[in-house]
Amino acid sequence: MRPRDSLSVLVVDDEQRSLETLQRTLADDFRVLAANSAEEGITILENELVHIVLSDQRMPGTSGVAFLRTVRDRWPDTVRIILSGFTEVEDIITGINEAGIWQYILKPWHPDQLMLTMQKAGELWCLQQENQRLTMELRTTPESLALRVTDLRRKAKAQASFDKLLRASTSPLNHICTLAERVAVHDLSVLIAGESGTGKELIARAIHYASSRSEKPFVVENCGAMPDNLLESELFGHKRGSFTGAIESHIGLFQQADGGTLFLDEIGETSPAFQVKLLRALQEGEVRPLGSPRPVAVDVRLIAATNRDLEADVASGRFREDLYYRIAGMTLHLPALRDRAQDIPLIVTDLLKQSPLIGRSLTPQAMDMLTQYSWPGNVRELQNEIRRAMALSDGALLGPDVLSPRLQKTHVKHASDIPEIENDDGSSGQLKHRLERMEAQLIRESMRRHNSNKTHVAQELGLTRVGLRMKLLRLGLEH
Repeated sequence: MRPRDSLSVLVVDDEQRSLETLQRTLADDFRVLAANSAEEGITILENELVHIVLSDQRMPGTSGVAFLRTVRDRWPDTVRIILSGFTEVEDIITGINEAGIWQYILKPWHPDQLMLTMQKAGELWCLQQENQRLTMELRTTPESLALRVTDLRRKAKAQASFDKLLRASTSPLNHICTLAERVAVHDLSVLIAGESGTGKELIARAIHYASSRSEKPFVVENCGAMPDNLLESELFGHKRGSFTGAIESHIGLFQQADGGTLFLDEIGETSPAFQVKLLRALQEGEVRPLGSPRPVAVDVRLIAATNRDLEADVASGRFREDLYYRIAGMTLHLPALRDRAQDIPLIVTDLLKQSPLIGRSLTPQAMDMLTQYSWPGNVRELQNEIRRAMALSDGALLGPDVLSPRLQKTHVKHASDIPEIENDDGSSGQLKHRLERMEAQLIRESMRRHNSNKTHVAQELGLTRVGLRMKLLRLGLEH
């Protein structure tokens, strides 16, 4: 696949400061071209090979959607992305239908999220080119196309297996994977809870490909990224002319996932009004596209994910209780990376294998810094950290000097500064085991004080209910 640094991005924004910030953010990974207007952007496109266009929506003289409509007509292979501080539903739908916009990025944007979106855009462009090349080679006969689909499905299944979820023999993730494998063969809805970046979509894919639905589609939607009207159109579909901007009929994701699995990420961010419509679709096994006079029957397995405490949201009335029990046929709680530090060396080793420089590794001190850090962004943050370290390192051995300042600040530099902890029996033992015994003792004492009320225990210890539950399972205090 084409390296990202050879991919060119055209950034179009009439605000000079915003344009410069975008240039600085993308410059390390892409060849960045900049334009202050749509007209200047067209001129650059006429003279340069551009793979991705990132355009502001509100500009003098024309809108980003209108500009990208022209780009679509003249340079259809270009991946088109809109950057906007506004969320007008009609603008978004028009952009998707008329300009073929691949992604909307809302202001204020976060650098990590922007880079992740741009990296995926680059991968999309490369895959489009590879697909076109292979299509020409195969001449797309029914037989060759069937063989290719079968081969791609086999590869997708192999890449999404539970074995691909990197974890040590003592990892708390092992228990989760065992439960997930057992529930995969049953046509049961699954709710995956856990912090952002813990790998909820990876678990969902593994469940799908281990199920009897593995030959059918696995369809993904992020419910937290869109307003209700657009989310309803995306999931249920719409007919041409059903609302302003609906110039074509759209088949909803429920229908696209028919016979397979629909994965709804960030389901806890949906509004109560939309939750009613989702519940009705799940209960009745049918959806009604916007503007359609009749419903369409669908057969999907639902896997939902959230980084919220949905039980607390149900108690507060923020999330419908009937929908919660509909989607939580089985609940899996993914541990945060800080709770499975033993997995970090395996994940890091796998990431280093992806480096073009063979034989890259971390020094023991650098690896120690990684395992001590709390990783609030979980595996996603760890991936970004390793990629950053590989970019800054000139040699094959990566030391502490190429790690982020935030990791260096939290690293304990002098082991002699740590007070010695004795076991209850006065014998020696590994520090990890001593700390686990102390942690278990503190939790037991809190459970006794609060008569095993997990909500009160979690509040006292500064944990979420999900975090407390994972610690209870890891320490063998709950089965």
